[in-house]
Amino acid sequence: MKYIVRIFAILSIFIGITAVHATQANAATTFRVVSTKNVTVKSYVRTSAKGSLYNLNGKLPYVSFKTAHQLKNYPRTTFRVTKSRIILRNGVKTQYYYAISTNGKAAGWVWHGYLKLKPGTATYAKIYSQARKQLGKRYVYGSVGPKYFDCSGLSKYVYKKAINKTLPRTAQSQYNKYKKASTSTRKKGDLVFFGGSKRSISHVGIYVGNGKMIDAQNRGVITEKVASPWWHCVGYCRPATLS
Repeated sequence: MKYIVRIFAILSIFIGITAVHATQANAATTFRVVSTKNVTVKSYVRTSAKGSLYNLNGKLPYVSFKTAHQLKNYPRTTFRVTKSRIILRNGVKTQYYYAISTNGKAAGWVWHGYLKLKPGTATYAKIYSQARKQLGKRYVYGSVGPKYFDCSGLSKYVYKKAINKTLPRTAQSQYNKYKKASTSTRKKGDLVFFGGSKRSISHVGIYVGNGKMIDAQNRGVITEKVASPWWHCVGYCRPATLS
Protein backbone atom coordinates (compact mmCIF):
# COMPACT_ATOMS: atom_id res chain seq x y z
CA MET A 1 0.00 0.00 0.00
CA LYS A 2 2.85 2.39 0.90
CA TYR A 3 4.44 1.58 -2.46
CA ILE A 4 1.23 2.55 -4.30
CA VAL A 5 0.92 5.80 -2.32
CA ARG A 6 4.53 6.62 -3.17
CA ILE A 7 3.84 6.05 -6.88
CA PHE A 8 0.84 8.40 -6.77
CA ALA A 9 2.92 10.99 -4.98
CA ILE A 10 5.62 10.81 -7.66
CA LEU A 11 3.00 11.03 -10.42
CA SER A 12 1.42 14.06 -8.76
CA ILE A 13 4.76 15.83 -8.62
CA PHE A 14 5.45 14.99 -12.28
CA ILE A 15 2.02 16.24 -13.36
CA GLY A 16 2.51 19.41 -11.35
CA ILE A 17 5.90 20.10 -12.93
CA THR A 18 4.47 19.44 -16.40
CA ALA A 19 1.60 21.83 -15.73
CA VAL A 20 3.99 24.55 -14.55
CA HIS A 21 6.14 24.12 -17.68
CA ALA A 22 3.02 24.25 -19.88
CA THR A 23 1.87 27.42 -18.13
CA GLN A 24 5.30 29.01 -18.52
CA ALA A 25 5.43 28.07 -22.21
CA ASN A 26 1.95 29.50 -22.72
CA ALA A 27 2.89 32.71 -20.92
CA ALA A 28 5.95 33.05 -23.13
CA THR A 29 3.97 32.77 -26.35
CA THR A 30 0.80 34.69 -25.51
CA PHE A 31 0.40 38.45 -25.33
CA ARG A 32 -2.27 40.71 -23.88
CA VAL A 33 -4.58 42.76 -26.10
CA VAL A 34 -4.89 46.26 -24.63
CA SER A 35 -7.48 47.62 -27.05
CA THR A 36 -9.14 46.98 -30.40
CA LYS A 37 -11.07 49.50 -32.48
CA ASN A 38 -12.52 49.88 -35.94
CA VAL A 39 -10.87 52.50 -38.13
CA THR A 40 -11.88 54.39 -41.23
CA VAL A 41 -11.08 52.02 -44.07
CA LYS A 42 -8.10 53.25 -46.09
CA SER A 43 -5.79 51.71 -48.67
CA TYR A 44 -2.21 50.79 -47.77
CA VAL A 45 0.85 49.29 -49.42
CA ARG A 46 3.80 47.63 -47.73
CA THR A 47 6.89 49.53 -46.60
CA SER A 48 9.00 46.40 -46.22
CA ALA A 49 9.17 42.84 -47.49
CA LYS A 50 10.31 41.62 -44.07
CA GLY A 51 6.96 41.61 -42.30
CA SER A 52 4.23 39.04 -41.91
CA LEU A 53 0.47 38.89 -41.58
CA TYR A 54 -0.57 36.96 -38.48
CA ASN A 55 -3.58 35.10 -37.21
CA LEU A 56 -4.12 35.96 -33.55
CA ASN A 57 -5.35 32.86 -31.74
CA GLY A 58 -6.62 32.44 -28.22
CA LYS A 59 -9.25 33.74 -25.86
CA LEU A 60 -9.20 37.51 -25.38
CA PRO A 61 -7.50 39.37 -23.90
CA TYR A 62 -4.62 36.90 -24.49
CA VAL A 63 -3.55 35.91 -27.99
CA SER A 64 -0.72 34.07 -29.70
CA PHE A 65 0.80 34.89 -33.08
CA LYS A 66 0.72 32.45 -35.97
CA THR A 67 2.16 33.47 -39.34
CA ALA A 68 -0.48 33.43 -42.05
CA HIS A 69 1.24 35.24 -44.93
CA GLN A 70 4.59 36.89 -45.63
CA LEU A 71 4.64 40.36 -47.12
CA LYS A 72 7.50 39.43 -49.44
CA ASN A 73 4.96 37.41 -51.44
CA TYR A 74 2.78 40.50 -52.05
CA PRO A 75 5.08 43.11 -53.65
CA ARG A 76 2.45 45.13 -55.54
CA THR A 77 -0.61 44.46 -53.43
CA THR A 78 -3.01 47.01 -51.97
CA PHE A 79 -4.36 46.26 -48.51
CA ARG A 80 -7.49 47.62 -46.86
CA VAL A 81 -7.02 48.30 -43.14
CA THR A 82 -10.22 47.93 -41.11
CA LYS A 83 -9.09 47.62 -37.48
CA SER A 84 -6.34 48.75 -35.14
CA ARG A 85 -5.19 46.77 -32.12
CA ILE A 86 -2.75 47.61 -29.34
CA ILE A 87 -0.93 44.56 -27.98
CA LEU A 88 1.43 44.42 -25.01
CA ARG A 89 4.53 42.56 -26.18
CA ASN A 90 7.56 42.27 -23.91
CA GLY A 91 6.31 45.17 -21.84
CA VAL A 92 5.86 47.47 -24.86
CA LYS A 93 2.53 48.58 -26.31
CA THR A 94 2.66 47.85 -30.04
CA GLN A 95 0.11 48.77 -32.70
CA TYR A 96 -1.11 46.27 -35.29
CA TYR A 97 -3.48 46.71 -38.23
CA TYR A 98 -5.93 44.16 -39.52
CA ALA A 99 -5.23 44.19 -43.26
CA ILE A 100 -7.07 42.50 -46.11
CA SER A 101 -5.60 42.38 -49.61
CA THR A 102 -7.92 43.77 -52.27
CA ASN A 103 -7.60 40.54 -54.24
CA GLY A 104 -8.85 38.60 -51.21
CA LYS A 105 -5.84 36.28 -51.10
CA ALA A 106 -4.32 37.50 -47.85
CA ALA A 107 -5.58 38.79 -44.52
CA GLY A 108 -4.24 39.09 -41.01
CA TRP A 109 -2.72 41.33 -38.35
CA VAL A 110 0.46 43.19 -39.28
CA TRP A 111 2.72 45.57 -37.39
CA HIS A 112 1.63 49.09 -38.42
CA GLY A 113 5.15 50.10 -39.45
CA TYR A 114 5.16 47.58 -42.30
CA LEU A 115 2.33 49.42 -44.07
CA LYS A 116 1.96 52.97 -45.35
CA LEU A 117 -0.91 54.85 -46.93
CA LYS A 118 -1.13 54.18 -50.63
CA PRO A 119 0.17 57.16 -52.66
CA GLY A 120 -2.71 59.41 -53.58
CA THR A 121 -4.72 58.42 -50.53
CA ALA A 122 -3.38 61.23 -48.36
CA THR A 123 -5.00 64.35 -49.78
CA TYR A 124 -5.09 67.98 -48.70
CA ALA A 125 -8.87 67.90 -49.11
CA LYS A 126 -9.10 65.42 -46.24
CA ILE A 127 -6.84 67.54 -44.02
CA TYR A 128 -8.79 70.72 -44.77
CA SER A 129 -12.18 69.07 -44.30
CA GLN A 130 -11.19 67.65 -40.93
CA ALA A 131 -9.64 70.94 -39.78
CA ARG A 132 -12.78 72.90 -40.72
CA LYS A 133 -14.91 70.55 -38.62
CA GLN A 134 -13.05 71.78 -35.54
CA LEU A 135 -13.65 75.49 -36.13
CA GLY A 136 -15.28 77.21 -33.16
CA LYS A 137 -14.17 74.67 -30.56
CA ARG A 138 -12.62 75.97 -27.36
CA TYR A 139 -8.92 76.22 -26.62
CA VAL A 140 -7.82 74.29 -23.53
CA TYR A 141 -4.13 73.84 -22.80
CA GLY A 142 -3.09 70.18 -22.94
CA SER A 143 -6.22 69.07 -24.82
CA VAL A 144 -6.07 66.84 -27.90
CA GLY A 145 -9.77 66.78 -28.79
CA PRO A 146 -12.32 66.10 -29.83
CA LYS A 147 -14.15 68.73 -27.71
CA TYR A 148 -11.22 71.00 -26.84
CA PHE A 149 -7.77 71.59 -28.31
CA ASP A 150 -4.48 73.24 -27.77
CA CYS A 151 -2.41 74.13 -30.86
CA SER A 152 -0.42 70.92 -31.29
CA GLY A 153 -3.37 68.87 -30.07
CA LEU A 154 -5.33 70.20 -33.05
CA SER A 155 -2.66 69.42 -35.66
CA LYS A 156 -2.12 65.96 -34.18
CA TYR A 157 -5.87 65.22 -34.13
CA VAL A 158 -6.52 66.47 -37.66
CA TYR A 159 -3.69 64.50 -39.25
CA LYS A 160 -4.64 61.33 -37.42
CA LYS A 161 -8.35 61.57 -38.27
CA ALA A 162 -7.84 62.72 -41.85
CA ILE A 163 -5.03 60.50 -43.12
CA ASN A 164 -4.16 58.27 -40.15
CA LYS A 165 -0.82 60.02 -39.66
CA THR A 166 0.40 60.08 -36.06
CA LEU A 167 2.26 63.30 -35.21
CA PRO A 168 4.35 63.90 -32.08
CA ARG A 169 2.47 65.54 -29.23
CA THR A 170 4.12 68.97 -28.91
CA ALA A 171 4.68 71.79 -31.39
CA GLN A 172 8.46 71.63 -30.83
CA SER A 173 8.61 67.87 -31.46
CA GLN A 174 6.45 68.23 -34.58
CA TYR A 175 8.80 70.89 -35.92
CA ASN A 176 11.88 68.82 -35.11
CA LYS A 177 10.67 65.67 -36.83
CA TYR A 178 9.58 66.59 -40.33
CA LYS A 179 11.04 67.93 -43.56
CA LYS A 180 11.29 71.71 -43.57
CA ALA A 181 9.67 74.04 -46.08
CA SER A 182 10.01 77.78 -46.60
CA THR A 183 7.48 80.51 -47.28
CA SER A 184 8.26 80.20 -51.00
CA THR A 185 7.89 76.39 -51.07
CA ARG A 186 5.04 75.95 -48.56
CA LYS A 187 2.01 73.95 -49.60
CA LYS A 188 -1.51 73.61 -48.32
CA GLY A 189 -1.58 71.13 -45.47
CA ASP A 190 1.93 71.98 -44.25
CA LEU A 191 2.33 72.89 -40.60
CA VAL A 192 3.44 76.43 -39.80
CA PHE A 193 5.38 77.09 -36.59
CA PHE A 194 5.88 80.12 -34.37
CA GLY A 195 8.11 81.06 -31.46
CA GLY A 196 11.35 82.72 -30.50
CA SER A 197 13.59 80.43 -32.58
CA LYS A 198 13.89 76.95 -34.08
CA ARG A 199 14.66 75.66 -30.59
CA SER A 200 11.87 77.59 -28.93
CA ILE A 201 8.66 76.68 -30.79
CA SER A 202 5.54 77.72 -28.93
CA HIS A 203 2.71 77.48 -31.48
CA VAL A 204 1.66 75.55 -34.58
CA GLY A 205 -1.10 75.91 -37.17
CA ILE A 206 -2.25 74.11 -40.33
CA TYR A 207 -1.55 76.12 -43.47
CA VAL A 208 -4.65 76.33 -45.71
CA GLY A 209 -3.41 78.65 -48.49
CA ASN A 210 -3.66 82.36 -49.27
CA GLY A 211 -1.45 83.19 -46.32
CA LYS A 212 -3.91 81.72 -43.81
CA MET A 213 -3.97 78.88 -41.32
CA ILE A 214 -6.38 77.06 -39.05
CA ASP A 215 -5.06 76.95 -35.51
CA ALA A 216 -6.12 76.63 -31.89
CA GLN A 217 -5.35 79.69 -29.81
CA ASN A 218 -6.89 81.64 -26.93
CA ARG A 219 -9.94 82.51 -29.04
CA GLY A 220 -10.48 78.85 -29.89
CA VAL A 221 -10.05 77.07 -33.21
CA ILE A 222 -10.11 79.78 -35.88
CA THR A 223 -8.87 80.71 -39.34
CA GLU A 224 -6.39 83.57 -39.26
CA LYS A 225 -3.47 85.08 -41.16
CA VAL A 226 -0.04 83.55 -40.72
CA ALA A 227 1.49 87.03 -40.80
CA SER A 228 -0.37 88.34 -37.75
CA PRO A 229 1.37 90.83 -35.44
CA TRP A 230 1.05 88.52 -32.42
CA TRP A 231 2.90 85.62 -34.10
CA HIS A 232 6.56 85.29 -35.11
CA CYS A 233 6.76 82.69 -37.88
CA VAL A 234 9.78 80.40 -37.56
CA GLY A 235 9.07 78.12 -40.50
CA TYR A 236 7.09 75.27 -42.07
CA CYS A 237 7.22 71.50 -42.00
CA ARG A 238 5.68 68.82 -44.24
CA PRO A 239 4.50 65.78 -42.23
CA ALA A 240 3.13 64.08 -45.34
CA THR A 241 3.13 64.43 -49.11
CA LEU A 242 -0.43 65.38 -49.94
CA SER A 243 -2.12 65.15 -53.31
